[in-house]
Amino acid sequence: MPVGTQGSVKAVSPEDLEEAGAKIILANTYHLYLRPGHGIVEKLGGLHAFMNWKGPILTDSGGYQVYSLSKLRSISEQGVTFQSHIDGSRHFLGPEEAIEIQRALGSDIIMAFDECAPYPADYEYVLNSVRLTSLWAKRCLEHKRERNQDIFGIVQGGMYKDLREMSARELVDMDFDGYALGGLSVGEDSDTRKNLIRDTIGFLPENKPVYLMGVGRPEDILEAVMLGVDLFDCVMPTRNARNGTLFTSRGKLVIKNSSCADDGRPADEDCGCYTCSNYSRAYLRHLFMANELLAYRLNSIHNIYYYNHLMEGICNAIRDNRLEEFRDNFYRLQVSE
Repeated sequence: MPVGTQGSVKAVSPEDLEEAGAKIILANTYHLYLRPGHGIVEKLGGLHAFMNWKGPILTDSGGYQVYSLSKLRSISEQGVTFQSHIDGSRHFLGPEEAIEIQRALGSDIIMAFDECAPYPADYEYVLNSVRLTSLWAKRCLEHKRERNQDIFGIVQGGMYKDLREMSARELVDMDFDGYALGGLSVGEDSDTRKNLIRDTIGFLPENKPVYLMGVGRPEDILEAVMLGVDLFDCVMPTRNARNGTLFTSRGKLVIKNSSCADDGRPADEDCGCYTCSNYSRAYLRHLFMANELLAYRLNSIHNIYYYNHLMEGICNAIRDNRLEEFRDNFYRLQVSE
């Protein structure tokens, strides 16, 4: 899922996203609540009409942003009082409020409000975080939402295997439409993350989607799929694009490198995106070095296409029962330029 935090995937239009193969995008409750306000979005026909996106939209509940962006926060069983990172104004967000905002936005998949523990955090803090997340999850399910909105519960538990199991079991008992793995990709090493995914996913039902939040690198996505994950989001494709790093079938390409200055090849000769079909590495480098805004758009289109094409390849490999072969070929080709 390309990340459109504030109702826009940075530097690209909805038409660019559709052409690049995006089927679903992510937006954020916290940011849209603060600006422009969910009431305005609802008044203007909901988020789909507001941003002119015809496909599905998933909205995060805002729990992670309250933890990571707010200047001050106070947590109770009722919810979280916090200061806006924009202007310092005080706000309250609890499970009922998070669901009501997402109802007003009109997203297709909404997330239960959770408490994301900091990393690192001691066992007692994370235990309380799991208890709050389960308490809030139940209240989220009980709050009225639109009939066509699916809701996912978010598994917490920090880096503690037993707390991850506790959180997963409690959420499964509540029977959500899908389950997310939260509180990961917050600074832990990749082996720790893989082990926690492997340990947790066995407690989740096989017939419901599993969403790994905030991940990430192509290799992390591939490894997580091998463990049973279905959905991903990350700012990496578009953020790296704006910083001049392109993902290709043969690894990363840093477009500002001098080797691209007179290179007439596309960024990726195996890529069918709009950028690679029409522009050379030399031109992309020129745009980037000249600080031309078009560089952001063309690079972002390519990276979004790359991620969608990667996922399509993974899905086809699963259908053809050759996922391990696909993984071996993926790593064999990785030579960054």
